[in-house]
Amino acid sequence: MTHEPEVDYVVHSSPENLSWGWFPIDKNPVVTAKSGQTVEIHTLTGVGLYRDYHPLEELGSMGVPESEVLPDLIEFWLSRNSRPREGRAGHLVTGPIYIEDAEPGDTLEIEVLDVRPRVPWGFNSTTAFSGVMSKTYPGYRDGDKGVDIPAETDVALSEEWRIIRTEQSENGLVGVYPSGVRVPLAPFMGVMAVAPIPVLGEPGVEVEGVQSSGPPGAFGGNLDVKHLTTGSSLFLPVLHTGARFYVGDPHGAQGDGEVSGLAIEQSMVGVFRFILHKEMETKAPRAETVTHHLLMGIDVDLDRALRKATENVIDFLVDRYEIRPSEAFSIASVVVDFTISEAVDETQVVTAFVPKSIFPLQSGDLRR
Repeated sequence: MTHEPEVDYVVHSSPENLSWGWFPIDKNPVVTAKSGQTVEIHTLTGVGLYRDYHPLEELGSMGVPESEVLPDLIEFWLSRNSRPREGRAGHLVTGPIYIEDAEPGDTLEIEVLDVRPRVPWGFNSTTAFSGVMSKTYPGYRDGDKGVDIPAETDVALSEEWRIIRTEQSENGLVGVYPSGVRVPLAPFMGVMAVAPIPVLGEPGVEVEGVQSSGPPGAFGGNLDVKHLTTGSSLFLPVLHTGARFYVGDPHGAQGDGEVSGLAIEQSMVGVFRFILHKEMETKAPRAETVTHHLLMGIDVDLDRALRKATENVIDFLVDRYEIRPSEAFSIASVVVDFTISEAVDETQVVTAFVPKSIFPLQSGDLRR
């Protein structure tokens, strides 16, 4: 039996607590928390929202019984026509959580205490030209063939849209494919963000003041780093008073890269402890697990993302462990692993994994 952590606040994914595909800067907080407090936040995956069919009809055609369709999903679907869509992506994000005393120049640490499914199913879709196979993907060349997937307009008959049932096994929760393939679940939130500073023309900013939840950035957002599971911490720069934290895009499981464009999209509950670090500058998202420091490089160009991740590793080693830059660069090449975390959302994310085990313990070391 798992122990659910105690919380100070609970935030439900009601229509008024959700934003569709963007991070509003001036939205009224759904809750105000102090540093050190814990908030349980309910999130929704967007499947069932994108068509004009009622969610019960669409999900029912894919084999989801009415008893497994969340009421708040239906409530949001009923509210969707009143929401502007220009410049926005498809994620549902819950928030914002306002953090007392947070000011620009501070760093917000988000401790992930728990992420668990709300329903026993997830969703994935693939098309002949989705994800890295897309004709708009930078690696596409004229004449490249897509995947041999027939297109169907009837969702119930389509190979493109699939429900993945999740069930308990001896080794934990798994997602079960029709072929019998069983994928271990490792739930995490694809989107964790503070309120951004939208700059027209930058990735995801096509409309003045609207930062799409599609591409991630310095504010976090759609990082899709699968290692941000229970027991990890994410560090984000505070860009506005109160930080204004948003979370969504819940995933049951994902491979590094998310190459089809989707993971197992599955509605989740997350429990987070917020810790404010005053006057601690953070330029790019970084994270920690029990075993590693994670430094992220984000750019529209994968080569540039790798370079930025390397620069962030060097800066981190110099600042945190007082290692000379030449030695830090050497360590980055000898022991640090660089992984493509996410490659399908305009900007690309390379995550560097710095093992904590290589360092001598220091006073105040954050190693857990």
